[in-house]
Amino acid sequence: MNTDQFIPESLQNTISELKVTWQTPSNIALVKYWGKSDPQIPKNASISFTLEHCHTVTSIDFIKAKRRELPKFDMYFEGKKNDDFKPKIATFFKRISQYCPYVFEYDMIIRSKNSFPHSSGIASSASGLSAIAMCLMSLEKALSLDNLNDQFFKQKASFLARLGSGSASRSIEGPLVVWGSHDEIKESSDLFGVPFNEEVAPIFKNYQDTILLVDKGEKQVSSTVGHNLMHDHPYAEQRFSQANENIKKLKQILINGDITSFIGLVESEALTLHAMMLTSDPYFILMKPNTLQIINEIWRYRKEQNSYICFTLDAGANVHVLYPEKEKEKVLQFIENQLSKYCQKNQYICDNTGFGARKIDDIE
Repeated sequence: MNTDQFIPESLQNTISELKVTWQTPSNIALVKYWGKSDPQIPKNASISFTLEHCHTVTSIDFIKAKRRELPKFDMYFEGKKNDDFKPKIATFFKRISQYCPYVFEYDMIIRSKNSFPHSSGIASSASGLSAIAMCLMSLEKALSLDNLNDQFFKQKASFLARLGSGSASRSIEGPLVVWGSHDEIKESSDLFGVPFNEEVAPIFKNYQDTILLVDKGEKQVSSTVGHNLMHDHPYAEQRFSQANENIKKLKQILINGDITSFIGLVESEALTLHAMMLTSDPYFILMKPNTLQIINEIWRYRKEQNSYICFTLDAGANVHVLYPEKEKEKVLQFIENQLSKYCQKNQYICDNTGFGARKIDDIE
């Protein structure tokens, strides 16, 4: 793996102050990755839908300062100073020091807010760290004598984001992104996410994802801990092989529009992810009783209504309800009438596939 391309060589412009703001989305994996090696290298490839409405908006003020051994920054989340996130971000800055040496020459004020609940299984680290990565790349572009083209800008941002959170590598572009080297996906890499480069069947375009907020609290077991438990997991190798085979299958499904096979593969992937948790040592459960209630209701509705609705799960209790755009009106009525009662305070988020990060003027 050649990472030298991401080490900047000609950063000679002088920038005393810069403020930049990026909005980056969360994503939901269809084929999951669970298990990694250092430095943030996935044990299998994964593919995700990029979301549109579940996003993080992050603004960073860069103020030129004397070079430090450790970056100095203040973190504000949802308008309040928050030191809880600082250790993870500080670790991130250490990991990227070789690729972004300029972070040691600036004091930073980081302001961030989510459009969804933090730490509840909606990949807040993915959107949060990818937003920081995009802000850093904006600074690098301003400092560089070279003309950083759009492809390199996004590729390096994905590379940096990965070093903070693996799934963050999939939050730079959209609507479908693959992370992890795979023979069936051209230009795929363990180092960064790449857009799925095949023409997708019409039924999978503008796909809908309604997220049922079963539990908005912080997860009892973090994804980092869960990933580490795969190192000695008795079924790890079979799982990694299965996931890579499912990437191959899903590629053809997305091209030919076989939505019945899509449903079977996506739901199996979701349950397999949680099966890995159930069979870890120590074992743990992130699903809640209402998660299972929702799954059974979805299965019942699909059979009775001859629907193409299905579900997937991330590393948490919340349920992502996936369905084609043409079913939107009926499915939303079903969610409101039958599924919302299983959500905390009847809350859910209506989302759909999106196209990745975008620069905006400022954060409120």
